[in-house]
Order: sequence, then structure tokens, then C-alpha cells
Amino acid sequence: MVRESIEMAYIVQVSVSAGGVPKTAVAEAKVEVNGLVGDRQATPKIHGGPERAVCLWSQEMIDELRREGHPIAAGSAGENVTIAGLDWIQVTPGVKLKLGGDVLLEIAIYAAPCRKNARWFSNRRYSRISQKKYPGSSRLYARVLSGGMIRPSDAVEIL
Repeated sequence: MVRESIEMAYIVQVSVSAGGVPKTAVAEAKVEVNGLVGDRQATPKIHGGPERAVCLWSQEMIDELRREGHPIAAGSAGENVTIAGLDWIQVTPGVKLKLGGDVLLEIAIYAAPCRKNARWFSNRRYSRISQKKYPGSSRLYARVLSGGMIRPSDAVEIL
């Protein structure tokens, strides 16, 4: 389903991997306390677990990075859910998001840039997605308050 506009926030892509980046698009995923079913992290002590169960990122940020000349795409930086239509700088720790009909997430922390993402940056400076250096550009980790199924085109709402 293609949306005519992004007046309402929605999921652009749902992504998983067997570990590492990039994560690849799936038609749907079940969200549980420890993250998306079928998704694994290469370094679970750094990524994953209940406080970092779901990684989220902004489609608008990806678009901006592409305009800057970086060869990045949805899922490249390891995010599970790529979202369009939110004012990303307003999505901060403590904010609750509803995805689709059932999934409720609470933003836990900003995701630190990872050297494994250097290949997605023309100058290899993956710090371009550092919240400290570039506020509003970071991926975010969320804890799962209520699980369920999510799909591309599902609505996303700040509660």
C-alpha cells in the first residue's frame, strides 16, 4: 500500500537479520518483549535485550543522508522499524509510540553509532548519526510494553 501523503506517521519498512547489518525488509513481524521474532543481533551484549528490544529510525533522516551523498537505505543501519511522518527530534526517551493496532513501545535510549555502519557513509564517518553531535539524527531503542504484529503502512502514533 502506497500512501498519498505523510500527514499521518506510518511504518515504511520492517526489517530483521540473522545478526548484523544490513537488516532486510519483511512483510510483517511479530513484536515480543525481546524484539522482533526472527531478528538477532551480532553482539547481543551491546544490542538487543528488553531495553533495546526494537531499533527505530526516521525515513526522513535516511532521505537527508542520501541527499548528502551517503549510500544508506532503510534497514542499513540496523533499525527494525523505519518510520515516516514523525518530527524525529521530538521522539526522545520516555516517549510512547503505538505501532499498528496493538504494539506499544517506550523509547528507552538513543542508539550509539556503530563502526559497522561506516560503509553506509561516503566519508566513513558514521558519527553523522550521533545524537550528541547531530541531535535528531540518531536511531532509537525502545522497550516493548505491548506486543503484536506490525507491517509496512501501519500507522504510528505518539501517545
